[in-house]
Amino acid sequence: MWVTRKGAIRARTGDLGVIPGSMGTRSYIVEGRGSSASYCSCSHGAGRRLSRGRARRELDLDGLREQMAGKAWNDADAEALIDEDPRSYKDIDQVMDDQQDLVAVHHTLSQILNYKGV
Repeated sequence: MWVTRKGAIRARTGDLGVIPGSMGTRSYIVEGRGSSASYCSCSHGAGRRLSRGRARRELDLDGLREQMAGKAWNDADAEALIDEDPRSYKDIDQVMDDQQDLVAVHHTLSQILNYKGV
């Protein structure tokens, strides 16, 4: 029998990994704690709160621009990027708090530039 965990990265004791937030939030450099309860894995990112389609229907360009304030990004493509709006993702800080038993945070990366292919 094979067991997989969708949306996860390996987090064996000592494994280093990167856990990204959304295009407008922090990312984390982590070290695995080797939790057998999680099959030595952890979340691989913030995870979506809204589907891409729902984000396109419900989120607005002004809100996206507010979310990205202070960061360099391809604003000219905002309409095509609305489904990547940070509001469509779970709160990365909560995700990290929820998996303290799976990983130790070594560094927090603050985003200053984001480029998404369209």
